[in-house]
Amino acid sequence: MSWLVLLVTVFAVTFIAELPDKSLIATLVLSTRYRPAYVWLGVAAAFAVHVVLAVTAGGLLTLAPHEVVQAITGVLFLAGAVWMLRSGSPDEKEPGPDAAREGQDEIGLIRVFATSFVVIFLGEWGDITQITTANFAARYDNPLLVGIAAMLGLWAVSGLAVVGGAKLLQRVPARWIRVISALALTGLGVYSLIQAIGL
Repeated sequence: MSWLVLLVTVFAVTFIAELPDKSLIATLVLSTRYRPAYVWLGVAAAFAVHVVLAVTAGGLLTLAPHEVVQAITGVLFLAGAVWMLRSGSPDEKEPGPDAAREGQDEIGLIRVFATSFVVIFLGEWGDITQITTANFAARYDNPLLVGIAAMLGLWAVSGLAVVGGAKLLQRVPARWIRVISALALTGLGVYSLIQAIGL
């Protein structure tokens, strides 16, 4: 796979998988309470730490035989697809209007950054995008490119959440986004398993 195709693939899968995620909702909520730019900085920093951890974990998988890595990543992609379909709540709704900011004093960068960082950092452990990033890092021998693409995908989604995420979720049902993400992960899982058995 060429570096450009890998970059676009990892970015697209990460972007789509993160759209219906709890982190998008958390970012929306935080940005209704605090200054959006401050929120985005904290969220982006938390995502960067998680991508480094995921790429490192994926790099450790590369020490195993190629067929084993393919089988593990295939199973994890398929498990991620199942998780994606089952993780939605029946009443997925975006937060209400920006009522929380009314009548509040301006809160400083450090406090908003720290709050946003901690919320996303704790919420992203074991998340589907962390797992898929580790899978991509294990499958392709380019952890730096995988990390950059995944981080850009996560940053783009958090930017959408801060700037216009509520509008997006009004127009595109979260259920559709989950199904598209699950189909993409299923395709990657099946492909990895086919590679593992040598077909």
